[in-house]
Amino acid sequence: MLRHLGAKRTPEHNLRLATLLGLTAGFVNAAGFLGFSVLTTNVTGHAALFAERIALQDWKTAQVIALWMFLFLAGAFISSLILSFTGHNQRYSYSIPIFIEITILLFAGLYGVHYDGTLVSKEIFAGSLLFAMGLQNSLVSMISGSVVRTTHLTGTFTDLGIELAQLFSKEKRTQALRAKIKLRLVIIFFFMTGAIAGAYFYTHFGFKAFFVPIGILIYALLYDIFRIKAMRYYQKTTIAVKRVIKS
Repeated sequence: MLRHLGAKRTPEHNLRLATLLGLTAGFVNAAGFLGFSVLTTNVTGHAALFAERIALQDWKTAQVIALWMFLFLAGAFISSLILSFTGHNQRYSYSIPIFIEITILLFAGLYGVHYDGTLVSKEIFAGSLLFAMGLQNSLVSMISGSVVRTTHLTGTFTDLGIELAQLFSKEKRTQALRAKIKLRLVIIFFFMTGAIAGAYFYTHFGFKAFFVPIGILIYALLYDIFRIKAMRYYQKTTIAVKRVIKS
């Protein structure tokens, strides 16, 4: 799911990726908004808010919003840099950005109770989540070859609209097109499911709700690690059995 790249990657890998990390992004988006009154998975709304603050000459708030947008960019940059330095084909190179994301979510879950609603407090907590979502969005995009993006739905809805329109063209009505539409629908469904779950858990458990996406990310890591070990064990066992049969 996370370690397959290029020709080794299949639509099933992208579906699993979209399911788990779409859930995570939707959850963080809803819980982050309810907890800190800030959208924490994309920068589209922040661009409009930044322009408004500039127009009103509210320079202090404008600086904070600019920092949030920069932190999302920085997260994407750092994630890409890590994969570039470690090499896409090295074992578990993808785990470093995810560990950073887990650490940030753990910070929000443990210390969110100290959030007091001030601009400085928003700057710290919302900024850290935006950095984490920048990390995730870049990681997912690089792993999937820019096929999957999980932290926002604007581009996904646009692509889905285009691909649904192409279904009316007999020349373009292919299995690959149907697979793309299925992927878009999975991303949208699980992002929305994560958002509903995030709102529910935050309402009932407060900032401890951030432990849920931590669990999802840990599962995503362990899934690949144990799958690799299981496959290697199976291959070794198969080779050993063949040698016994030949002898």
